[in-house]
Amino acid sequence: MRNISAANLAALQARALVARDFLWIVARNRVTGGPVADGMWSDVGNVSASVIHPDTGLEVTRDWFGSGTLVAIDDIPLVSNLTVQNVNIRLSQVDDRVEQLVRDYDCKQARVEIYRGLFDPDSRQMVAPAECRFVGFVDTIEIKTPDENEEGGVTLTCASHTQEMTRANPDTRSHETQKLRSASDTFFKDSATVEAWEVFWGSVKGAVPTQKKRKKFLGIF
Repeated sequence: MRNISAANLAALQARALVARDFLWIVARNRVTGGPVADGMWSDVGNVSASVIHPDTGLEVTRDWFGSGTLVAIDDIPLVSNLTVQNVNIRLSQVDDRVEQLVRDYDCKQARVEIYRGLFDPDSRQMVAPAECRFVGFVDTIEIKTPDENEEGGVTLTCASHTQEMTRANPDTRSHETQKLRSASDTFFKDSATVEAWEVFWGSVKGAVPTQKKRKKFLGIF
């Protein structure tokens, strides 16, 4: 069951809400390598709105830019397992802010956060900080520059953060990699030759018997 704030629950029960989406992207500056954060929302004008940070659970206030920058977001499947979910985000191809984000900065594997804010239609104010509905990374970017009388746009295909659970650990069980963790750690000092060792115990001699390698779990040995 998904938990929502008491203010959102009361507004939902009263059937007096207007939903708006908020998109937060953390790209990378191609020159300095530093992070560049940008926020957009699915309405007109620029606003300052509060959201619940997905990592800390605390309320943070951010600036969001509108006026047609964020065109549409696909339905986000809410599942209770660790399967990787993909979401397509469509942005305006003619907006200068979008152009700067996808062309001047590096959005490959940029962090993506999608929030849903619920507004009171009478006061036009958000009844509670927007809740996070998706956290992931930009997987692919498609920039379509249209010909005359054709439709263009920018499509970001994003994979959920659960894809990190599918990554394998590139590290190996060797003396050199172990020293990178701690110079005094010699646990794997003889790992490359121990399989060929022969021991003499009474009248029996031969190689040291070894166990079969176990399968890795989540890339951890």
